[in-house]
Amino acid sequence: MIPVAVVGAGIGGLTLTIALREQGIEASVFERANRLRDVGAGVALSANATRLLSRLGLGKALDVVGTEPTELIFRDRAGGRVAAHPIGGSYRDRFGAPYCGVRRADLQRLLSSAVDPRQLHLGREVRSVRELPSSAVLTFDDGEEIQAQLVVGSDGVNSVLRSWVTTEPGPAHSGTSGIRGLVRAEDIPSLPDSGAMQFWMGPGAHVLHYPLDGRKLINFLAVVDEPATWTASGWTEPIDLGQATSPFSDWHPCVREMFAAARPGIRWALLTQPPLRRWFRGRVVLLGDAVHAMLPHHGQGANQTIEDAVVLANCLGAARDDHQARFARYQFLRQARTRAVQRSSWQASAVLHLPDGPEARVRNAELAGLADKIAWIHMHDVGPVESAALLRAAR
Repeated sequence: MIPVAVVGAGIGGLTLTIALREQGIEASVFERANRLRDVGAGVALSANATRLLSRLGLGKALDVVGTEPTELIFRDRAGGRVAAHPIGGSYRDRFGAPYCGVRRADLQRLLSSAVDPRQLHLGREVRSVRELPSSAVLTFDDGEEIQAQLVVGSDGVNSVLRSWVTTEPGPAHSGTSGIRGLVRAEDIPSLPDSGAMQFWMGPGAHVLHYPLDGRKLINFLAVVDEPATWTASGWTEPIDLGQATSPFSDWHPCVREMFAAARPGIRWALLTQPPLRRWFRGRVVLLGDAVHAMLPHHGQGANQTIEDAVVLANCLGAARDDHQARFARYQFLRQARTRAVQRSSWQASAVLHLPDGPEARVRNAELAGLADKIAWIHMHDVGPVESAALLRAAR
């Protein structure tokens, strides 16, 4: 019997497997894809996650593949600088860990290289789960079954295991959609401050981009207000270059250059998960986007998943004879935190999309103090604070 079966070999599942090893717990990871794919192009990692990866022995490797932005800059759609905050060394000094952009494929390779290949099982799609008195049974698409003492659903926003854990509503369309792209910096000749992370703001839309691969590449996400009801059959739909650029026709030339260089073909519905009251049932527990998918406007999706993974590993390592108590402790430690980040990310969408006028001018003035306003997200440390709580609870 497998001690822990992790469903999903994304950032959360791989981080959890590494963190469990530090606790002396063996896990097996089951991923439906036949290979770890470069989905989403880039990931922004903030100090609340990079300090945890460093503690897991991955800090030097992350420094090699990551790119630290020079600044966080907010601009209006014509290109004017509204507010700017230094990142780089000053960010490290303040939060004790770096902020960096990294290609998702590089991050997955970094994480998977720290996992024993014998623990990673690709092309294994989980279709269902059922529980026996002393184990949980996973059934795969080919009919094979495996038993595990515990199962972790790290299978993303469209989680199969979430529907087993709870009947609460699943992800909902946020009323916005996103177009992602990865382009060479040299193909955006009008781009100012190419080493910075930048938000471009306008009525009903915004664009975020940051450098990757030693500033040779630019990863961008363009977000546009959409009808609250998504009409496509799935959560993605084809889009041509003309459709993609039409909301940005009067924006700074570099925004249109990004689209032209990337030639986007897919538009993604941006989803958010209504807060769940239940994160676990029996021997199955949820992690990351499976339980708290959030909008990307604070760049916290991957970071909160990494926090989840480390806290869950700490909980399972603190006492292994009562998994219900450990799961409950994990939910207690993570629920309020992730709800707060979800709520803040949701509020950011509306703020970034304000029409020209008095509200936008107030927002622009307030952006000068943003670094202090969101410091609570970046300074959070699940290590010493939550480990101490666990030790007290285990006594």
